[in-house]
Amino acid sequence: MTKPTVVAVLYQALPPPVIDGLRKDAKPGGYSDGGADIAFALRTAGQAVVTPSPSPDPAVPLDWVFPDTIEGICAAAKAGASTLWANTVLFAGHPLETVLHDFDIVGQLPAAIHIYDDKFETNRIMIAAGLPVAASFLVSREARDGVHALENVSRVCSDIGLTFPMIVKPVRGRGSQGVTRVADLDELHTAAEALIEAATFGNVLMVEEYLDGDEMTVTVLPPHAPRPDGTIAGTHWALPAVYRFDQAAGVAPYNGDVPVTANSIAIDATRQEDPAIVAMVRACETAAALVDARTIIRIDCRGARDGMFKLFDLNMKPNLTGPGRPSRDDQDSLSSIAARAAGWTYVDLLQATLAARWRK
Repeated sequence: MTKPTVVAVLYQALPPPVIDGLRKDAKPGGYSDGGADIAFALRTAGQAVVTPSPSPDPAVPLDWVFPDTIEGICAAAKAGASTLWANTVLFAGHPLETVLHDFDIVGQLPAAIHIYDDKFETNRIMIAAGLPVAASFLVSREARDGVHALENVSRVCSDIGLTFPMIVKPVRGRGSQGVTRVADLDELHTAAEALIEAATFGNVLMVEEYLDGDEMTVTVLPPHAPRPDGTIAGTHWALPAVYRFDQAAGVAPYNGDVPVTANSIAIDATRQEDPAIVAMVRACETAAALVDARTIIRIDCRGARDGMFKLFDLNMKPNLTGPGRPSRDDQDSLSSIAARAAGWTYVDLLQATLAARWRK
């Protein structure tokens, strides 16, 4: 007899490691708010979900989620979990690696996130596969292998054909934190020096081509997640693209400051058929396969001068907040907005994601 699926949601209790001098700043609360949204919505829909509290309060996120530590995973197992939903940032050596044979997993391979959370390296992989990606290079105060000195930025831009405005951003960033559009060389130096001095993200940054066209984001699900019509694609497949508007100084604001419901909307069905958007979505599906995405991912794209779109940010762990708990009605995620455009509710999206769980 098949054992019932019992879900435990993990949140980020472990501090992110420093990887080659770079770090991904931990989110306040460790995604416990989104994890609680997931657990609450699934339980409300009738899915078996175990929680650290025997009577979890819908308004208290930590009542719903287990820490992503060895102790937290053991507590989830003791509570009866058969599936671990890793709503956290994973990395090589994460405790989840020790139990991949023991639980079904909703999440990425930890070693994959360790690699692909490096935005520059991921972009290089996509470029090598022939995908349209924003041009970029690495910069720090001092030159090293593959990294240019900040004082030589003007020459590097000239060599690769980048012109202002440009984007300065962390290599292992989260959302739009630390992302700045710069209009000239002085602004670039100022933004870069501020980020390096703060050391929040490490001492190496990306300088990236600024794309001044429309911004879209594409949610891609894994091959075994059922589509809205119930069929199994067998390949990575995308939900409708979501349009991002009302950027602040050319950058979409961090969702902790401005809810995505205030500046994002699924594009209408007619525009979804635009050849440029179709090509963008197909490129995102190919990118998801390149990084062996085991669960839902999201890729940000922008229109270039030729009217086509370029990919610029692949998110291996997208935000999956959603409505249901008290005072959470405006906390939709970009992926749940995309799901509604496909005819799904937030719970439908979560159930499809759960259906694609895997075991090593």
